[in-house]
Amino acid sequence: METLSYGSAPCCQVVNSKWKLVEKSLHPRQSRVSSIGKLGVYFTNTISTCGSVGFYDMGRVQLRDSKRLNFKVFSGSYDGYVIGEEEARDISRIEEPATEVLIPGLPDDSNGESGAPISSCFWGWKPKLSVHYEKAGCEHTDSPHVLFLPGFGVGSFHYEKQLKDLGRDFRVWALDFLGQGMSLPFEDPAPRSKEGAASNRSISSWGFGDETEPWATKLVYSVDLWQDQVRCFIEEVIGEPVYLVGNSLGGFVALYFAACNPHLVKGVTLLNATPFWGFLPNPIKNPRLAKIFPWAGTFPLPSSIKRLTELLWEKISDPKSIAQVLSQVYTDHSTNVDNVFSRIVETTRHPAAAASFASIMFAPQGELSFSENLSRCRANNVPICLMYGKEDPWVRPVWGLQVKRQVPEAPYYQISPAGHCPHDEVPEIINFLLRGWIRNLESQGSVSLPLLEELDSMKYTIIDRELEFPREGSKKSVMVRFFASNFSLWDRIRSFIKSQSKLSNLAAKSQ
Repeated sequence: METLSYGSAPCCQVVNSKWKLVEKSLHPRQSRVSSIGKLGVYFTNTISTCGSVGFYDMGRVQLRDSKRLNFKVFSGSYDGYVIGEEEARDISRIEEPATEVLIPGLPDDSNGESGAPISSCFWGWKPKLSVHYEKAGCEHTDSPHVLFLPGFGVGSFHYEKQLKDLGRDFRVWALDFLGQGMSLPFEDPAPRSKEGAASNRSISSWGFGDETEPWATKLVYSVDLWQDQVRCFIEEVIGEPVYLVGNSLGGFVALYFAACNPHLVKGVTLLNATPFWGFLPNPIKNPRLAKIFPWAGTFPLPSSIKRLTELLWEKISDPKSIAQVLSQVYTDHSTNVDNVFSRIVETTRHPAAAASFASIMFAPQGELSFSENLSRCRANNVPICLMYGKEDPWVRPVWGLQVKRQVPEAPYYQISPAGHCPHDEVPEIINFLLRGWIRNLESQGSVSLPLLEELDSMKYTIIDRELEFPREGSKKSVMVRFFASNFSLWDRIRSFIKSQSKLSNLAAKSQ
């Protein structure tokens, strides 16, 4: 009789080739095993290790009168979840073979399918500070609100592909953070004297004077300002809790906001979220350390910062430099980034752009770290979804995997090829996944998560799908890897046997 046994380590060992169900015996160090019956589960190249599940390499599962299913299992702890090939040494893995899925493309006027119209608006939040935002789909009064937060150096324009498409189903919003995009001040926060302006070449730059205007005395373009901006925007403009979606810096702010205001958030989607922001210590969290730094992003800028900013800004705002950055963060160089490029260049030419950049770079950190934000969100049951471009040169996949470790129940979709801005590079994929995730939450789980619709009770830890969609008269395909939630090995075994038993019974009845 072939057996599978484990000790209290636990240690898993495969003897011979047939898989058996484990029953606990009275002996604390040994378990008795009974046969599954007619079900044959076969493995090749199996090994065993103590302290982890030890099935390895290619295996195949075949039931009588049923199709063969190929999969891989790597060693790992019973309660581990899968986070990728590099971590396969430590975490258990059951992988479902890749299949092709056809999804819709973006709305295209050429085939009679028009996108939702986008409205560009301004909201007067504080004196001399107006917030620019865009919206679509406001006629869908029974649909949830979705608010997009942009990354550093861009604005709401970076989400126009989401607004046009998702605006057909949801009430969709995208705003510009203060100090970025079209939310720059329309008056000089620290004007130069007439003599100073005449003697300086950069007479068009605002914020380089020696005295601050009363309305800008406490102005610092920090994550605390932005999360407060998001709170007021939701309370005063939207008026209802929202689903937050943030890319890069926007992901950090989205998570920070959700941690501080869980009652205003229905869920958070992180798109290659930066795991940290700010270099200087927070004055509330570390008051003694903060005193070491005499300036932390306020106006007016110190003389040394003025000179440094003028030197750096000349290089940073150069269109050639902007084009080089875009070529780094977009993996697929066939992606049309002309609009993004022109809008970024346009923003750099605003007279307040250089001083705003200096304030952002020297602003203090938030009161909470990225990890603390995750912990708070999890404690408050804020749903989190992860969608990361695999080829991001800045926020490497390891950062998304660390989030998955800390919030194992969060669905994690890894997209390839895609870089730092997957929502703009492969908007078809992001829109498809967002729709499905929101519908899953709105239905309280009665609607399956994206890519899990046909799996029923079979629980894989990794699911690969090749998503194909139309674009500009041709077809394009992208690989999406889904990392499932945390559940035990024996849950997987029971789920697999149960689902295959149903298939076997159906096959027997059909004969």
